[in-house]
Amino acid sequence: MRRAWAHAAVLLGLAMPAVAREHKPPPVEPATAFAAVEVHPQEKVAIAVEPYDTKEKESIFRVDYLAHDVMPIRVIVTNNGDRPISLRDARILFVTADGERIQAAEPEDVERLMTRKEREGGRISMPGPFPSIKLKPKASNKEIEADFDEFEYDALIVEPHSTHAGFLFYDLSGLNHPLVGAKLNLHTIRNADGGELFYFEIPFDKYLKSKSIQMN
Repeated sequence: MRRAWAHAAVLLGLAMPAVAREHKPPPVEPATAFAAVEVHPQEKVAIAVEPYDTKEKESIFRVDYLAHDVMPIRVIVTNNGDRPISLRDARILFVTADGERIQAAEPEDVERLMTRKEREGGRISMPGPFPSIKLKPKASNKEIEADFDEFEYDALIVEPHSTHAGFLFYDLSGLNHPLVGAKLNLHTIRNADGGELFYFEIPFDKYLKSKSIQMN
């Protein structure tokens, strides 16, 4: 019986939720502070991308997206001009090395990639008279939606001399090294008169090169 109680205590400890981690976006910095950046001097706009491609970096989220081939990518937009710019009509596409164009995922797209057990949690059978213990879901729909609500890029207007940042989530299933040779393409960004800015195409190889230098 003592052994059964000990076994139950261990399983209960595994089933208990971990200490709540603070989920908050990283501080906003100008786009030029990042390695993977494209600057348009005449239009006075700079846009940078920062993939969250490691477990350590993505720990700010409630869900382990990388385990399901979903990569969070932070987009940083800096407007150094004197008039606002608009991203209301913008399209932001992940372009693979082979030229495939991938749209950002919606919460329901991510939810479809998760198994029912991961979203609803399983159960641990207990010895003897003890009832089974329900495990905390690894990725509930509420957690996914909370991450999108809190982290997704949502600044449709970038005011003069300001920077906005946020995340887009891309389903990169089936790609072994998705960032190599890939780019983030941003187009249909407009100035205050409705004119379209020249498109941005930011190679992720810039980020990978910077990451490699930091590791050496």
